[in-house]
Amino acid sequence: MDNKNVGTSGFGIRDVNTPSESGVRLQYAAAFPTNPSFKEVKDISRSISATTQNLLWGRSAGRCEFAGCNKPLWKSSITQEGVNIGQKAHIYSFSNCGPRGNDGISSQELNSTENLILVCHECHKNIDSAKDGGRYPVSLVQQMKREHERRIESVTGIDPTRKSHVLLYGAKIGEFGAPLSFANAASAMFPDRYPTSDDAISLGLKNSAASERDQYFWLTEQDNLEKQFSRRVQERISDGEVLHVSVFSLAPQPLLIRLGTLLGDITPCDVYQLHREPQTWSWPSEENVPELIVKEPSSKTGKPALVLSLSATIDPTRVTSVLGGDSSIWTITVQTPHNDLIKSREQLGQLRIALRRLFDQIKLTHGQHEMLHIFPAAPVSVCVEFGRVRMPKADMPWTIYDQVNGLGGFVKALSIS
Repeated sequence: MDNKNVGTSGFGIRDVNTPSESGVRLQYAAAFPTNPSFKEVKDISRSISATTQNLLWGRSAGRCEFAGCNKPLWKSSITQEGVNIGQKAHIYSFSNCGPRGNDGISSQELNSTENLILVCHECHKNIDSAKDGGRYPVSLVQQMKREHERRIESVTGIDPTRKSHVLLYGAKIGEFGAPLSFANAASAMFPDRYPTSDDAISLGLKNSAASERDQYFWLTEQDNLEKQFSRRVQERISDGEVLHVSVFSLAPQPLLIRLGTLLGDITPCDVYQLHREPQTWSWPSEENVPELIVKEPSSKTGKPALVLSLSATIDPTRVTSVLGGDSSIWTITVQTPHNDLIKSREQLGQLRIALRRLFDQIKLTHGQHEMLHIFPAAPVSVCVEFGRVRMPKADMPWTIYDQVNGLGGFVKALSIS
């Protein structure tokens, strides 16, 4: 590792520090006369084969393998001109007296890809600054090489179309918080998608003591959600930084619907569901899709209401107690509503199609400018997708209600103009 690469356009090695290898051996031998890690290397050329060099550049992706550097080695960092500034440093030293010595490796392996690490000049000088390796023993330099090349293999092995930004949104549901974690989200995405980075976009209001029963809960939560979404998501979508989003959310249903309307259906998005049996964000293997049932109101002259009766059954009297007896209640449901209804992406896809048709039908019946009153009882993924289907310039304004037992039933939560 005592040699330095000084080639211009090629990968050849020329030792500019020592006019005579034998002279260097004598010099170092005097300094380390009894060091057992130094052995004579005879009949082995310093020249590194083209195959080894290509493997080294390929495995490192042409970047410095020193931990934390990652400098591109194919261009000048000053002028940005294309130039080879990479140096092929030995881990076990080529010279019998070089840093880290060469006891523990055969002479034939000295110039192998496994014993070479591609670094910039600065990092090369750093790891070779002490004649015995100092702070950079063989094990540490090998670890740097191994971790860098493993990272390169992992990153370059990802199909660009499979990258996705993880979005976590949580708000208190009753007295309970929303346990969301990046690790669980990343695990659920595999193998269809991979996180774009090692952290998530988090939109939740932290350390909130309020609940749905408090007067300003909905206003505060909605305002926080909209501001954080604008700053952390929308701006990055507009800048082309965020191209795909994977959504993991646990919050009161009106807020989930609002999140969906903010996401919209333009930016590609995967919405995940927390399953209860077993408890996991990963999609189960079963793909049985229950038939969606749409029930139209007998009278279509009263205030229009849309009931999502999917995770539980909502009796019409719970709606008329809020809107009045002449309400026109539209319902989308299944034969047996329950919490673990959604088991596949295909179900969500079919639900989006059904909702889009239903929105158009209700609008055609009641008019685009009439307020549509939403009463949801649906899994979290359905609520988000429900909001994503909404077309802000074409659909009716919405008022969304939430079931709050402490206040006696459905209460007005928020409105979307």
